[in-house]
Amino acid sequence: MNSAASPNKWLVTLTIMIPTFIEIMDMTVVNVSLNHIQGSLSAGLDEVTWVLTSYLVSNAIVIPMSGWLASRIGRRRYLLLSVALFTSSSLLCGAATSLGMLVLFRVLQGIGGGGLQPLSQAILLETFPREEHGTAMAVFGMGIVFAPILGPILGGYITDNWSWRWIFYINVPAGILSVILVLLYIWDPPYLRNQVRKIDYWGIGLLVVGIGSLQLVLDRGERLDWMASTFIRRMSFLSASCLLLFVWQELRTSAPVVDLRVFRDRSFALGNVVMFSGFFAFFASLVLLPIYVQKLMGYTAWWAGWVLAPGGVASLVMMPLAARLLQKTDPRKLLFVGLALNAYALHLMSRFNLDADFMSILWPRVVQGFGLGFFFVPLSTVTVGRIPKEKMGNASAVFNLLRNLGGSFGVAVLTTQLARRAQFHHHRLAESFSPTYPPLQDALENLLPWMQGRFGAGSEAGLQKALGLLYAELNRQAFMKAFNDAFYLDVLFFLIPLPIAFLIRKADAPAGAPAPH
Repeated sequence: MNSAASPNKWLVTLTIMIPTFIEIMDMTVVNVSLNHIQGSLSAGLDEVTWVLTSYLVSNAIVIPMSGWLASRIGRRRYLLLSVALFTSSSLLCGAATSLGMLVLFRVLQGIGGGGLQPLSQAILLETFPREEHGTAMAVFGMGIVFAPILGPILGGYITDNWSWRWIFYINVPAGILSVILVLLYIWDPPYLRNQVRKIDYWGIGLLVVGIGSLQLVLDRGERLDWMASTFIRRMSFLSASCLLLFVWQELRTSAPVVDLRVFRDRSFALGNVVMFSGFFAFFASLVLLPIYVQKLMGYTAWWAGWVLAPGGVASLVMMPLAARLLQKTDPRKLLFVGLALNAYALHLMSRFNLDADFMSILWPRVVQGFGLGFFFVPLSTVTVGRIPKEKMGNASAVFNLLRNLGGSFGVAVLTTQLARRAQFHHHRLAESFSPTYPPLQDALENLLPWMQGRFGAGSEAGLQKALGLLYAELNRQAFMKAFNDAFYLDVLFFLIPLPIAFLIRKADAPAGAPAPH
């Protein structure tokens, strides 16, 4: 960036966070509109889910390549192209007249949005001086954490009051504003200008196929019963083979599309392990909790969104505070506190029961929001704190890829765990569902008078209705126990990284520290 005309760091922050926030929100804003899209475009239930899958796959493919693309065509130019493609494809998504068109435009939208997260993180870390990196990551973290929470709330409101098409149209004015701001305030740093490299075609091909296949497996595996599906088996083999070859290719080539040598920095390697594990648990909880309150507690989608919202607000409050504390406290201690608070919040969720009121469900989310501030800000700061500026784009791309993959793995594993534990608990509870079981007899005695009063004394229909109500309650209890098990498993993914927190080195390297080789 031209130091003589360097814009205010907060104008740069605003410039890059607007499109990044919108892009992250688009990962979840469509979820609540699928039923409306299905009816409007006359699509089947399995077909309409490709609206989600297509975006996630193309997005995941572009993220790790973003550092290489920025160094090849220029960061400013790449950011402009990304925002322009994301905005124009959003307009096309809203105007789509068939499912095929919508899926195609969602692929383009994912390609345009894929580079925004790593580019934003890299630009923030370069714009803010090293001693203010905690502040930069607090701003970035607020977008990363709050956008996927706001998405379903905003998507539900827009879909109910306007049309599903407007969840895409609202991106257009924000995108146009972003293009103008990028033209005014973003410039390439000197070390990114005029970089001419040979193209790693093998690396690009293996990355596209490997990451694309992996995202397909994670997104559709539970729906297709995992390895019982020929499609999932083939995609799993293809993904594993391509990713292993990709690692081998990138470590041997002189101009890799993703420089994996950055993992030789211990802090970067360990920080990515903690980030993967933490977002594994965090995103899984974001998916499980709304399902719990809607399926078992009778909440609407709107109220389910408001169960999540206070946790996002708590994160918004805590992240700036965490940034301030970083200047006075060992970031590893803050990270330890963040991991412990998140584990405690999920432990509280694992103790939910069917009598829980709104505040009992809300409180663990608030605790989790506080914990995320102490988790994301110090972890992001120490993970990339020793990476030189010229390597920051590549490091940020890898960091954001593993964060997103952690979330995808978490949702896939925990939703599968939920389904299987529900079957297990249903089987165990059904063993006692017999007329000779004393508690069942007592429940029938309480229900039968009311049922028979409605259907007639001695009515067989009354008995069958009573048994039906008790069986429905058995299913609720089985699902409640399954959710408890899933949340309890989620706790482990915040507890396991606790010792790793103190193995990460503090980000005290000078700005000119040599890059890891």
